[in-house]
Amino acid sequence: MAQPRDIIGRAPSLAETLAHRLREEIASGRLQPGERLPTEHQMAETYGVSRPIVREAVGRLKHDGLVTTRQGAGAFVAEPGAASTFRLDIADFSDKVEMRAIVELLMAVEATATAHAAVRRTDEDLARIREQLEAMQEAIVRGEPGVDEDMAFHRSIVEATGNPYFRDLSQFLDHRVRHFIRTARANTARHGGLAQAVQREHDAIFAAIEKKDPIAARAAAEEHLRNAAARLAVYLGP
Repeated sequence: MAQPRDIIGRAPSLAETLAHRLREEIASGRLQPGERLPTEHQMAETYGVSRPIVREAVGRLKHDGLVTTRQGAGAFVAEPGAASTFRLDIADFSDKVEMRAIVELLMAVEATATAHAAVRRTDEDLARIREQLEAMQEAIVRGEPGVDEDMAFHRSIVEATGNPYFRDLSQFLDHRVRHFIRTARANTARHGGLAQAVQREHDAIFAAIEKKDPIAARAAAEEHLRNAAARLAVYLGP
């Protein structure tokens, strides 16, 4: 474990930062399978965070299958192979290599889902997608980032695939890359003309789905993600 007072600096999520540190301890073997984790009080003292932050971090490790808890005994490192959930740990959104990998994953999921939605969507699906598209435009007019509207737009497209696994994976990615999306949208809102340029990308996606053209839908979704990554790179700097 880290030495006492190995304080974690302020970060977007202290719980995730601590969880990441503990994952490294487990991966390196410094915390062995079956070994009991330090108490909440000990970890709070070691890392300079509150006990609720420690509980949340341990909860994340438990969700990932890396830690098990025993009533009245505490938390223990799980045996090898116990993890059964997919993890996506994004430590630094300014890391170009990491961002490229994330965009590739998003593109594989979102672009394919958009292509399926173009083929399978019903009139009701199309109406819901149009509703979210219009909500984003209204947010732009109000000068707001429109993050929630953006995510609802893409969620409505995923729902139109009729595939519950696309929906579940998309929800997971929404949760894990929300900072990426929020940063891109918030910065777009502060740069004149960019918000409407992004909206044109959404318009292109909608138009392809409306025409039931999966090739155009996939291409429009891929272009949108490539542009989002490029915009984020500009905002975050070299």
